[in-house]
Amino acid sequence: MHRWILAFVIVNFDLDLGPVVQDICPPLWLSQQEKENIAFSSFPDSLQFEQGTEVHSFRIRDTQASSQTSLVKQNEERPRSNHGYIYGFSHFSQRKDPTSRRGYQQSSIVILTHLQYPALFTAIVTTLGPFFHSHGLPMLETACHNVANWCDPLEGTTVELGFLGSVLHVELPRTMDDQQLTETVHVQLLASSAPFHPPPILLFEASLAHLWSIWECLMLCEPILIYGPSPSMTSQAVWFLRDLLRPVPLAIDFRPYFTIHDTDHSRLVNKLPPKGGLILGVTNPFFEKSCSHWSHILSLGRKDHSRKAVALAGPPPGWKTKTHKRYISKDRPLLARLEAACVGNEHDKLQGSLNLRSHFCSRTNAFLVPLNRYLNTLIPSPGERNTTSFGSHRLRSFSTTDFLSSLKANGSPLPFRSANKQKEFYTKWLKTPAFGLWLARQEDVIHRMLINK
Repeated sequence: MHRWILAFVIVNFDLDLGPVVQDICPPLWLSQQEKENIAFSSFPDSLQFEQGTEVHSFRIRDTQASSQTSLVKQNEERPRSNHGYIYGFSHFSQRKDPTSRRGYQQSSIVILTHLQYPALFTAIVTTLGPFFHSHGLPMLETACHNVANWCDPLEGTTVELGFLGSVLHVELPRTMDDQQLTETVHVQLLASSAPFHPPPILLFEASLAHLWSIWECLMLCEPILIYGPSPSMTSQAVWFLRDLLRPVPLAIDFRPYFTIHDTDHSRLVNKLPPKGGLILGVTNPFFEKSCSHWSHILSLGRKDHSRKAVALAGPPPGWKTKTHKRYISKDRPLLARLEAACVGNEHDKLQGSLNLRSHFCSRTNAFLVPLNRYLNTLIPSPGERNTTSFGSHRLRSFSTTDFLSSLKANGSPLPFRSANKQKEFYTKWLKTPAFGLWLARQEDVIHRMLINK
């Protein structure tokens, strides 16, 4: 089972303590810090309804990644997480209960995993949640047996996964930085993409005209605070934006849903400038004040004209930036189609979401064209590779000056607003941690290719 899922966690509300981890199935060692993070992250931090359910996801630090914790619990059977984080997918339920002092019961069933497969695990927890809240622990035992019988999660494969009477057709990415193509989204889940139900385009309706600026900020690893009225909205939006960066390696810290109770709160939210590339999905209006010095704030949802009559907490839907000035021209015909899709039927909204994703993924790939073109000039010639020196199987050193000369001579497929804007954007990107990761990845790929030749 650990190939796919670390555990299912049950979180209940305690009148004195708040959300508390009640049970873990199958048993899994978690530090007290992790339990508190999971408990608070699995609940919405504001009441949205009297009765109902809500599905969202979160990302917390894996304390086992520290050497001291590993030494203490070295005999525990717990897989290593990727990049030091654990992912949670929560199905929260609130039901009226006259026997409770609060008048209702609150509980969550959470999937913990080390895999970045938001579309898959959102679908799994959406299926599991109603069964668990109706039938309790027996459903968890069945779920554990189902997952334990799944095939290995081999990258780049399409698998059929049986779960609680249904079968999911799931396409797994080749690597976490590969973009999964959307042609098959109607017949199978793209594991690493954001969930597409409800259509994610609705999250950005008030900011559609600014999506080109938002994409540029993402590419330049600039921190963004993402505010929404619910964890389901912030988590879907953060995963969607994370997806648009592929195939550029991930060089940012992203939190699909972040609360003031997270043990990283004081480290990530303070009076200092926010860490480069940090993306926080939040719902508590407290963050509007504590993050007022952040340069970029994206508030999710539709343009809400009812605010004139009712004062609502948090920033109104839209995009606010203090520093960013756009480098690249918008695709205005696409913008018109996206705006029309937002007021169309469900099929229009889904197709608009897919078109939105496809457009910005193609922009990310187009951005890399000048870099790949210059990189090809750094590959040793066949004559150099015939020598026995170590350097003959390595790329020559990357020169910013030479790259910018190549860029000036050959240009970029992206529609930059001017040659100066083009130069400035690439110069800024070369100073981001994303460039260092990308270059190291390319060097490794080319080194292995030359060795095999």
